[in-house]
Amino acid sequence: MDAPSRTVHNVTLTEADRVRLGGVDCEAGALIRRSFEFLLDREPNTSILHAFSLPVIGEYFPEYERWIATAAGGK
Repeated sequence: MDAPSRTVHNVTLTEADRVRLGGVDCEAGALIRRSFEFLLDREPNTSILHAFSLPVIGEYFPEYERWIATAAGGK
């Protein structure tokens, strides 16, 4: 069995999106980490865009924003 491919991703997150997606007390790093958990449950790392703004996930997966609000412990 082949070893999984290592990938690198450049993710941007504005302060307004951090608060909207994760809540005022959610740290940016934790929000991004949980967002990758969400993505990796749905697709291989090699299918994830190499550069994107965090809210773009919702364009591909409409359930993302509801899921991340719960996972981030925000709202």
